[in-house]
Amino acid sequence: MMGMKKPTPFETGAQRLPEGRRTSLRDSVAVDVNTEIVGERASNSGIILFSTVVFAVTFGAVVLASFALRSAVDVLAVSAALVVASLATLSTHIAQEWERVVVLRLGRFQRLAGPGMFLTIPVFESLAMRTDSRVRVTTFGAERTLTSDLVPLDVDAVLFWVVWDAKAACMEVADFTKSVELAAQTALRDAIGRAGVAEVALRREQLDRELKKVLEEEVAPWGITIMSVQVRDILIPDELQNVMSLEAQAEQRKKARIILMEAEQDIAAMLDEAGESYADNDRALNLRAMHLLYESIKDTGSSVVVPSALSEGFGSAKADDLADILKKLGR
Repeated sequence: MMGMKKPTPFETGAQRLPEGRRTSLRDSVAVDVNTEIVGERASNSGIILFSTVVFAVTFGAVVLASFALRSAVDVLAVSAALVVASLATLSTHIAQEWERVVVLRLGRFQRLAGPGMFLTIPVFESLAMRTDSRVRVTTFGAERTLTSDLVPLDVDAVLFWVVWDAKAACMEVADFTKSVELAAQTALRDAIGRAGVAEVALRREQLDRELKKVLEEEVAPWGITIMSVQVRDILIPDELQNVMSLEAQAEQRKKARIILMEAEQDIAAMLDEAGESYADNDRALNLRAMHLLYESIKDTGSSVVVPSALSEGFGSAKADDLADILKKLGR
């Protein structure tokens, strides 16, 4: 079904600007990929303190047991206490509420542990990876990437994603964080190369959706879900901005002229209809003329001299009516 789908403007190849044509846009957008998880920088002092307490309690318990059994504490008892305390510390672990720990037994996947305290078999079992199950934020960008009409753009975007399967993230890819970052950057460059500069600048939502779809298909085998992709900023060369501005102004003037012409057509139609109404009624036409004359001078306080020919147009029997009309109009 995918093969029969008509490709969208964002579904063709990407091109990159040659080294010699790079512009000053280099300093405009930071395109360094970076994944930010504040919780991973938090202190693990609580876990360290717990391990210390486990070691001290186990060591003390073994020493006390040796003293109770042999009524003495010698080097052998201390050595045994050290060994047992070390094994107890190595076998007791704590995972934070948002952590999932991949446990291997002799190199093979055994289970996912956490959150909370869990035990492992020292020497035989090891902790392969601790993964954070919270939503991660990755900022990335495409610098000096050519659109389909050969315009270099700098685009800055942000990616929200989460690890839902810690086992797949550990077993299927060596460094899932770096892989997601590079996949996002590559997908963005490809999407820009498929579309013209106007489509990239004006259709951000479509670009976001297509990036999300491409990345979901790419990272799904790694146990990762893409929550959303959002394009934050698009930088267009200054000379092209001026051209696009002139084009937009010309388009607006064109629309204004079309609206004016449509209004003239409506006015002409209404005047034609009004002319038909006045065609067989000369008196109504003359009265309308008097009203228009009055409207044109009422705000200026001017006077109007009515020639005799105008009164004759109403007929001799209606000359007095003309005087009454002028009196009513205030002149």
